[in-house]
Amino acid sequence: MARRAPTFACQSCGAVYNRWQGKCEACGAWNTIAEEPEVAAAVPAAQRSGRKGRAVVLESLKGEGNPPPRLVSGIGELDRVAGGGFVPGSILLLGGDPGIGKSTLLVQASAALALRGHRVVYVSGEEAVDQVRLRAGRLGLAEAEVGLAAETNAENILATLQGGPPVRLVVIDSIQTMWSDTVESAPGTVTQVRTSAQLMVRYAKQSGAAVILVGHVTKDGQIAGPRVVEHMVDAVLSFEGDGGHQFRILRAQKNRFGPTDEIGVFEMTGRGLSEVANPSELFLSNRDSGAPGTAVFAGMEGTRPILVEIQALVAPSSLGTPRRAVVGWDSNRLAMVLAVLDARCGVRLGGHDVYLNVAGGLKISEPAADLAVAGALVSSLTGAPLPADAVYFGEVSLTGAVRPVSQAAARLKEAAKLGFTRAIAPLSGADAALDGAIRAEGLSSLTGLVAAIAARAPRRAALPAKEGSGAGEG
Repeated sequence: MARRAPTFACQSCGAVYNRWQGKCEACGAWNTIAEEPEVAAAVPAAQRSGRKGRAVVLESLKGEGNPPPRLVSGIGELDRVAGGGFVPGSILLLGGDPGIGKSTLLVQASAALALRGHRVVYVSGEEAVDQVRLRAGRLGLAEAEVGLAAETNAENILATLQGGPPVRLVVIDSIQTMWSDTVESAPGTVTQVRTSAQLMVRYAKQSGAAVILVGHVTKDGQIAGPRVVEHMVDAVLSFEGDGGHQFRILRAQKNRFGPTDEIGVFEMTGRGLSEVANPSELFLSNRDSGAPGTAVFAGMEGTRPILVEIQALVAPSSLGTPRRAVVGWDSNRLAMVLAVLDARCGVRLGGHDVYLNVAGGLKISEPAADLAVAGALVSSLTGAPLPADAVYFGEVSLTGAVRPVSQAAARLKEAAKLGFTRAIAPLSGADAALDGAIRAEGLSSLTGLVAAIAARAPRRAALPAKEGSGAGEG
């Protein structure tokens, strides 16, 4: 039998090539491409022998589908992101920066399910059993009946799981440390990660146990290893946070059994991770409402409305190319808003440094934040504080028009609940005002907002405007 041509794979992103090269064209990493051995043992024996398959029963799209049962942990924010609880037979991939609290969250979830009478197994490939016990002791969870093991061989783990009573939840921390006897390569390589993950997926589907895999992340926040692992699992959860903040955000990037882009908010305390029932109130605590350059954005994260403070600082620049620094928002989106302010509203920021920050460590991506960002920028430039009782949301187009956004009623309801009385929103969003609880002021173009802020600006910080720009209208 002729020998198959060698295969080369990137150890960072999993891209496959037919020859070695120094740079991966998919992720741009250097010296990460290595030869991968042929995995003959991973193919079932029935397929290697040429046995004919059996016909499967085809069903119609008609009919009522039964919702899958849920394994509820009791940690409300975790269950929310998972879609209402873990689905038996599903497999989840949890990623996050080192030290962000992934193991702490999973120890708490494992203990919560064990206290509810479910059999839970926690397998650590990075820590010894005593280290996991010490963490559980610090969290006050030492009494929970969780099965612990320190093992990295996938076959040994499967033999342990299949040899005892049925398991409801299995935690593998982490998938990059697992290795299989069927592959002759080092742990952490693309082939080992893919093979180990496939074995865990097969076990989850056959046994009905929910399996959680922990994955390392790269410098840019992506889950390390082959991207094919993300396609193999049923849900991909990302644990985000900043070391300078006590808040932690659990975000669903993919979920076959629930909504995507759902988030859960936790606070890191001395007793572990505690749930945050009202994230908006927490993100807006201790804000300086009288300072120029701050605006409250009414956003949506999944099905949850969240209010967060947008902070902007505009300062004259002595550099030939002014700085543009962004934390928590898309830098390309900021560049677009700056261009619209210059071209459509006459707000010239080409000679100023611009710094933008989303308070609390939250990362937002929806374009509905355009209006709040524009308001904060103009407020910082003119020195005019924005009204403390107002929230902002709306998408800004390249023509300067303010476009409508989805779920305006939910945004206004959350703002009214926290005591805000005004909302600067698109015209269509103004129609969703709730029985006078909050007054929505509709905008058709960005020039109206700029003119309103400029009217309150001190004389020494008068807003420069181009002739015919319309910045003084409204």
